Amino acid sequence: MTDVIGHHQARVRIKDLLLRAYIGIKDEEINNQQDVLINVCLTYDATDAINENEISAALNYRTITKQIIHHVDGNRFALLERLTHEVLSIVMEHEAVRWAQVEIDKPHALRYAESVSVCLEAHR
Repeated sequence: MTDVIGHHQARVRIKDLLLRAYIGIKDEEINNQQDVLINVCLTYDATDAINENEISAALNYRTITKQIIHHVDGNRFALLERLTHEVLSIVMEHEAVRWAQVEIDKPHALRYAESVSVCLEAHR
């Protein structure tokens, strides 16, 4: 096998994390949980993980996912923009993350539309 030399920027995607939250400003939205669909894309330097082949050297995306679930599931948010910002902040709390993008969909938020989504990104 040919060795690839240099830094190995890994792109990790957490796809279609389906949670329920109280999201919105109308009475119906405040009183009833709705589905939110969360997608996260992030990058980190995976050189150590590749070279050591040990979980301790890798970014633990399971931990990130659990933190997102704990923060979102069953909680209240007025705006999709705020929820997206808070999830992005959770991802960026991990020092190994160099860049992240979070997109959150609110299915059936608009008549005749599959969903409405907000997408935010950050980098260091």
